[in-house]
Amino acid sequence: MANSPESQPVDLTEAALLRGADDLLADFDRAYHVFQSLVTSCRALHNLGPAVTVYGSARLGEGHPYYALARSLGSELAKAGYATITGGGPGIMEAANRGAKEAGGVSIGCNIVLPHEQAPNPHVDRTLTFDYFFVRKVILRKYSCGFVLMPGGIGTLDEIFETATLIQTGKLPAFPIVMMGSEYWHPIRAAIRDVMFKEGTFSEGEVDLLITDSPVEAVTHIQQTVPSSLKP
Repeated sequence: MANSPESQPVDLTEAALLRGADDLLADFDRAYHVFQSLVTSCRALHNLGPAVTVYGSARLGEGHPYYALARSLGSELAKAGYATITGGGPGIMEAANRGAKEAGGVSIGCNIVLPHEQAPNPHVDRTLTFDYFFVRKVILRKYSCGFVLMPGGIGTLDEIFETATLIQTGKLPAFPIVMMGSEYWHPIRAAIRDVMFKEGTFSEGEVDLLITDSPVEAVTHIQQTVPSSLKP
């Protein structure tokens, strides 16, 4: 939506969108910006084919064992015919994209605009850039038939718990979720088992979840559990 010559440009940042009630026309502009972002992303990835999203920390760089693990995972996904989708940034995201590209696979990055700029990593075939986290998360899920959780921080947990919630509530098909880096995730897994399972607030069978340190096992599990219509 265009602003009149006399008007001030509308603040389209996510902070402005979420700060509460605002001028109604300004919120309409932001809603239109969300719509444009979704349309652009859908056009870009419409013919992507089977893909797996890999979540993980931006802070674990080359030389870290988990970087090497994510790189191997990207390679195995490519060999199996899956595109690799990540948040497009450095660290674990870069590693998964790098492994996919090195193995001749399709490598996609969904980058987010941050106050401290997160530049897209150099190992993607296609980069989509988002102003809003929630739009980015929609696209990371919409075009994936499996999800791999590599070690990460609060953002990684946010992404995977929301994904698990959508599966649990039937809003997303029961696609497989794989947690890689068993030692890293053990305390969180134990808390889920010892508290949520015990209290009955979450049941293990509600979400298909595998914990492994093997990229081959992770990809094999995805291959065996996704619907046949989504196999490469």
